[in-house]
Amino acid sequence: MLQLCPCRGARGPLEAGRPQRGRTAARRTGRPGIEVLALDAALPFDYEGKMQKQLSRERQLKIGIVGFGKFGQFLAKRLVEHGHQVLATSRTPYVDEATELGVEFFTDAHDFCESHPDVVILATSIISLESVLFSLPFQRLKRSTLIVDVLSVKVFPKQLFMRTLPPELDLLCTHPMFGPDSGQGSWKGLNFMYECVRVGDSPERQHRVQRFLQFFKLEGCNMIEMTCEEHDKKAASTQFITHTVGRVLGAMDLESTNLDTKGYQSLVNLVSNTTHDSFDLYYGLFMYNQNATEELDRLERAFQDVKSQLFDQLHGVLREQLFHMKKDAAQGAVESGPDALPTDRESEVPMQQSENGHRPFNSEGTNSDASLEGTSA
Repeated sequence: MLQLCPCRGARGPLEAGRPQRGRTAARRTGRPGIEVLALDAALPFDYEGKMQKQLSRERQLKIGIVGFGKFGQFLAKRLVEHGHQVLATSRTPYVDEATELGVEFFTDAHDFCESHPDVVILATSIISLESVLFSLPFQRLKRSTLIVDVLSVKVFPKQLFMRTLPPELDLLCTHPMFGPDSGQGSWKGLNFMYECVRVGDSPERQHRVQRFLQFFKLEGCNMIEMTCEEHDKKAASTQFITHTVGRVLGAMDLESTNLDTKGYQSLVNLVSNTTHDSFDLYYGLFMYNQNATEELDRLERAFQDVKSQLFDQLHGVLREQLFHMKKDAAQGAVESGPDALPTDRESEVPMQQSENGHRPFNSEGTNSDASLEGTSA
């Protein structure tokens, strides 16, 4: 900041060589009538803008996405918003969708790899991952390229990468535990699991991984570092069961009513969230997670246990009511005395009334009066 004060004569309020107490030392400017009390170094006009651009370039990554379907586009939109350069390729030509998002789309995988992205995200389906890996010309990538998967199962891609990809490539296994439906708004608090499977020792490669993960941190994700093996074990008990229950309820055609409780509304929302995902995703959660079969068996046994508990209790109530009714009937007969009990003969003879109002018929079906008259004759 530049402060000016008027000078009076050759010597102003500041004595030469000795500044006044509490005042900034003055400097003669060579201009009559002006002394400089404070001066901050002036920066070039566009210095701040240049520094921001330089910082942006340091943080910016060239990120390629293989598989530009619903989830690939979902990631690309946020990456572009953060200033990253995004490339994409896919079997389906999503040229218009890519242009709208500000993404450069390649219909040829060779051209895509020759553009040398810093990071390649494999956003394919689980069941197509292996075929996609064998179709990509990895030899055209930079040898230090970071390969990232975002699949819902982790041991399968990890083992596949280690077995098939060149050892020079860095490997990062991740699972954003949200998608276009659950993550259409803020990502704050949403879980993001990752494991740095193989990363070179150079500071540049280490820094690149951190810059990529920083994107999800800045979006507010809850960053969870764990092994792929631990992930699959836990995901089978959470994600796979959630999808299974959602699809079972979906097969029941649940619908909202005007009597919905909060719990029922949650079930309807669960059906909506899970059935919007493709069946290939659900099948992949089952087929490519070795823990899924065990969890499916546990779910089936639990359902049978609950069902058995219901019917066992119901049978118990019916039996109790049945035996109490017999016991009460017998006790009431005893208390009424022997006259209340019908004789064997009476219990066997139906008391039928004739249409003309005569006496009831006896056991042979004849009128009791007529029998008496016949015997007297």
